[in-house]
Amino acid sequence: MTAKRIVLVTAHTGRKAAVDSARMVISRLVEAGFTVRVLQSEAEEIGCAGAEMVSASLAAVQDAEMMIVLGGDGSLLRAAELARPAGVPLLGVNLGHVGFLAEAEAEDLSVTVDCVVQGRYDVEERMTIEVVARLNGQLLADTWALNEATVEKRERMLEVVAEIDGRPLSRWGCDGVICATPTGSTAYAFSAGGPVVWPEVEALLLVPISAHALFARPLVVSPRSALALEVQPQTAGAVLWCDGRRRYDLPAGARVEVRRGEVPVRLARLHGVEDTGAPFTDRLVAKFDLPVQGWRGRVRS
Repeated sequence: MTAKRIVLVTAHTGRKAAVDSARMVISRLVEAGFTVRVLQSEAEEIGCAGAEMVSASLAAVQDAEMMIVLGGDGSLLRAAELARPAGVPLLGVNLGHVGFLAEAEAEDLSVTVDCVVQGRYDVEERMTIEVVARLNGQLLADTWALNEATVEKRERMLEVVAEIDGRPLSRWGCDGVICATPTGSTAYAFSAGGPVVWPEVEALLLVPISAHALFARPLVVSPRSALALEVQPQTAGAVLWCDGRRRYDLPAGARVEVRRGEVPVRLARLHGVEDTGAPFTDRLVAKFDLPVQGWRGRVRS
């Protein structure tokens, strides 16, 4: 920790609960001697007494200890675009629905701030993917994702050939194909029938969406593998989405390549807040409200 502790606080300003929570967090951190930054685009809604207003650029997180995000998973994915290049950890406080990426819930906010002030947290790294799209050598997109990159139909059914490690795998007529990380396995890939992958497992997922084919099962491949999707010439184009935030049009004949990213996203894990630091199994049970009645656990002698 440096003598000057800096935190960037961002919130889903469309939600009153997020705005109220942001004000409380800012007040508590300023009182504890932190330098608190707020994005200019959010400052008016939040009210930033005692905080510095900054533009949404890399300068916003320069020398910051962490970035506190109040909202849902969408808010955290947006914040990751700022935090990832600077290697700044993200601390998500869930004010949305499932909030799988969030570390704390709204009711634990006071204890969450205490953990930050007292430095009671660890940092874990989550795998990302690098995504490049080209058409006949022309670069169409060069981007990344924390959860997933999806190639989806634009109008009619998408005709696509999937490739793994330079070899063709299968051709699908489908609604789309998802290339996901373990973090993204509980997001869009899960909704499309993909498996849940524990965050510490290093792997890439390939999940067809509503494919008209006998072989169209989700695949889990090596993190060192290179995935590629080729949009067939007879297709009326497609759309590439990364984390549901960045959109790129793909003409017929476009090729999308996906590899493990070199730069991870860093997430803060707290000590001393209920349900945080718990095994991933417990998080699955809590977030999806899974029935575990009748479980007795290991019989101890």
